[in-house]
Amino acid sequence: MKKDQRKRIVDKHRDSLTRHGYHPNALYWSSREIQEVRFKVLAEIGIQCGDSVLDIGCGFADFKTWIEGQGIPVHFTGIDISPDLIYTARERHPDCELLCGELSDFELEEGAFNWVVLSGAMNEQLHDEGAYARGQIAKMYALCSKGVAFNMLDARHLKAHDLQSVDPFQMLEYCKSLCPNCELHDEYLANDFTIYMRR
Repeated sequence: MKKDQRKRIVDKHRDSLTRHGYHPNALYWSSREIQEVRFKVLAEIGIQCGDSVLDIGCGFADFKTWIEGQGIPVHFTGIDISPDLIYTARERHPDCELLCGELSDFELEEGAFNWVVLSGAMNEQLHDEGAYARGQIAKMYALCSKGVAFNMLDARHLKAHDLQSVDPFQMLEYCKSLCPNCELHDEYLANDFTIYMRR
């Protein structure tokens, strides 16, 4: 990601955190319920008790809170480019590893995590025809030993100039070029889809 894009996103989240405090609206989710619908679909890839999970764009590490609330304790690591969100996440979750930066900022071992998940973190409009998102997905897949689950906005139902939305079938084809065992799920919200990539 270019420096100016990164700064814009960091500034945007600093502003939203100042306005909303600890709340899903600070992460640009319309509600806690919508956030958790997405979490449920991500978890249904097969995350189990004791698995290690890397959450890209983790925000407040709410996925950890949610999945452990389902009775599924995990070894959680989160990454987010916003120092403000990471600071709040560390206050709420002093027991887990939370890293500030982009995925490419860190030298993580291939296959180091059972699962890599991402929710909403590829919705920023970067005007690059999805190139950054595809690079992220390839990195995520390299880091998992069991699989990857991520969501994006569905261009068939949502096109907004300030958000990136993509054709789910084109993204599925890209994912299949990395991983033969891929599944598309687009039945849970009108403007969203999730892809599973299993090893």
